[in-house]
Amino acid sequence: MQAITPSTEVVEIIKEHGGDILKLCYQCGTCTATCPWNLVRSFMLRKFIHQGQLGLIDFEDEDVWRCVGCRLCVQRCPRGVEVPHIMRALRRVVLEVGAGVVPHALRITVKNISAVGNPMGEPPEKRPDWAKDLGVKTFTKGTEILYFPCCYQIYDPSQQRVARAAINILQKVDADFGILDGSLVCCGESIRKAGAESLFQNLAQTNINIFKEAGVKKIVVTSPHCYHTFKDEYPELGGNFEVIHFVQYLNELLREGKLKYTKKLNKKVTYHDSCCLGRYSGIYDEPRQILESLGAELVEMEDTRQYALCCGGCAGRLWMETKKGERLSDLRIEQALKTGASLLAIACPYCMANFQDSILTQDKGDIIEIRDIVELVQEAI
Repeated sequence: MQAITPSTEVVEIIKEHGGDILKLCYQCGTCTATCPWNLVRSFMLRKFIHQGQLGLIDFEDEDVWRCVGCRLCVQRCPRGVEVPHIMRALRRVVLEVGAGVVPHALRITVKNISAVGNPMGEPPEKRPDWAKDLGVKTFTKGTEILYFPCCYQIYDPSQQRVARAAINILQKVDADFGILDGSLVCCGESIRKAGAESLFQNLAQTNINIFKEAGVKKIVVTSPHCYHTFKDEYPELGGNFEVIHFVQYLNELLREGKLKYTKKLNKKVTYHDSCCLGRYSGIYDEPRQILESLGAELVEMEDTRQYALCCGGCAGRLWMETKKGERLSDLRIEQALKTGASLLAIACPYCMANFQDSILTQDKGDIIEIRDIVELVQEAI
């Protein structure tokens, strides 16, 4: 394995993104033992921390791109080392300094987002098309809520139903809301974790400027990735907005008595905690309370809440090839099946994409159904 001695620029990038916290690590190996990749292959997460401490990083190692940023290692680290920040910094060195090889699929995604503002490479003028027949008004100053769906819920036909369900609920409860046009771009959360820091900064500043110009104060989202980055990362760039994930919004409607169900969800259901909604944002109870209010029989998987197994889609992994037999989503589907549930409820478009792919490739679609909580509520009201 060939190590590269980092230049001053490389060292500064690593420090900028939390590299100094490496000094806290005493090489106990908890991160490696915890990392979900070791359920499907041998992966030494600890080696990157060790190389960082020595000032020698192998930027050509393909495992630089393995981390999904799930934060399970941080959850269990006795020293609180933010390993995902370190991996983000290493990837930035590869992407922006050119110290290694960028996976082909990720390179295409970076190009798409840079050119047209979304990972699928779709024309920006098509951004509002998903809602053109729903009677949704354009957000203007004085409107209470901006609804911001994920790029996948806008452009992927199989996920547009979630954004449309959110609109139906907002209309049903007479919410004062609107959407904005194609000038908006991807929130940038995952591309930042993939190492494209400069691109993230541009995306964030574009959205922040549009939000401010439109008079946005309150944003409701249906993606935990948008939620985390709007709430926790945009403020460092001057974007201070009230940000609410749709499960929080639904739970608030429940408390206020504004959700009136016309039918119950009489099924055995298990719920998957997404990393961004769970470990990053601490939102565990609200999704379960909503499912129970629907009348579902809620059963938990063996790894749940703060220890939930990642779907494998975050930090750019959704855009990179993962070999059959190494897909974390396949393992999570197996855990869901063990509960005896006929429905796996989720609250994240990345989880939706990975789990749908898993039940298709494993031919499990007739055994378990994948549904977003927003869809379930919309069908019940």
